[in-house]
Amino acid sequence: MAQSEKIRVLIVDDIQETRENIRRMLQFEPRVEVIAGARNGAEAIEISTLEKPDVVIMDINMPDMDGIATTEAIRKKVPHVQIVILSVQADPSYMRRAMLAGARDFLTKPPMIDELTTAVRRAGDMAHEERSKAPIPFTAAAVGGVPGGNGTFHPKKGKIITVYSPKGGTGCSMIATNLAVALQTSETPTILVDGNLQYGDIAVMLNEQVKNNIVDLASRVDELDPEFVREVAAEHSPSGIHILACPPRLEMAEDITGDQFAKLLEYLARIYAYVVVDTASYLTDIVQSALEYSDNIVLITTQEIPSIKSCNLFLNLANASGLRDRITFIMNRFDKRITITPEKISESLHLPVTFVIPFEEKIVTNSINRGMPFVEEYRTLPISKLILNLAETFQEKPQESNAVKDRIFAPRK
Repeated sequence: MAQSEKIRVLIVDDIQETRENIRRMLQFEPRVEVIAGARNGAEAIEISTLEKPDVVIMDINMPDMDGIATTEAIRKKVPHVQIVILSVQADPSYMRRAMLAGARDFLTKPPMIDELTTAVRRAGDMAHEERSKAPIPFTAAAVGGVPGGNGTFHPKKGKIITVYSPKGGTGCSMIATNLAVALQTSETPTILVDGNLQYGDIAVMLNEQVKNNIVDLASRVDELDPEFVREVAAEHSPSGIHILACPPRLEMAEDITGDQFAKLLEYLARIYAYVVVDTASYLTDIVQSALEYSDNIVLITTQEIPSIKSCNLFLNLANASGLRDRITFIMNRFDKRITITPEKISESLHLPVTFVIPFEEKIVTNSINRGMPFVEEYRTLPISKLILNLAETFQEKPQESNAVKDRIFAPRK
């Protein structure tokens, strides 16, 4: 690593005067380039995700999200970034919490100029070293395309579609399974990922006895290749979709981090045209990673008040996190006899219900118990046509460019 390499620095403090003072302290250090300032944790996460600085100088006391929580979030998204925490209190408990969150150094405010520049140089050198050791990302440009589920290559990156409901029992697994089957063609290989790592039902929904599971891939996420993915993913022979099932034991779910899950989804999107993720209702690290890295989110509600209330809470979070524009809102198990209509829910939550799936208890229950998706077996039924129409909304139109589209993820969240 060349010692002359620039150290790109982000300064985070809710007081503008403090940000400016720190910038002045660093302006005579030839290796340091201050690229931006952030007023709060959300801005710091956004700028770090987009600009990928080498060092973040972080105030520990900020409104809404403190420096420790912000540090943890940034390190998850951009692992090579080194954080230098500033605090008015030289409290050992603060220091310990900061280091556990991933901070590189801890300085008392206001820092001495030599102390600050030394810490920034040290952190910058560490950032450059960690970045140089990071695995080269698998990209379409590097191989002339994206490998398909059958080992061929596609000219563009696939879509990640997460099916989510903040209330359990609304039919996420049923919709995710049938949606994946609807998206699968010989030209658009599709994989269905069970993001409910403790109590996932994807393998059961498809009547598949799987020998491998998602842990086998997540544990090696930095060294994957398409052939290994194909060995681990089970194939559902009637439909052709591939399956990544949840682990067979509850405690194995703890072996996967949100960062590993995000990397895995991104890799799968380079192999498959569609990656459909079924999720748990709780916002675990795994579920949050799926939502953050999704191109589209299928949000499900029913006519039950607890489900509508939970969707309203999630939409408040989605508004703050920049997720709202990715959401397709669906009402499942619609019963005309119930006075709570899709129109009323749309008006109440300020989000249109795009698809209304009717209450078809017998068809859905038989489909689940037999492990045969109804969209595969009965494509002409109204409920199947709705799922097929939903799938069409995610499919690329012929006139759209095949170029890989850059995706900018909103701050989280």
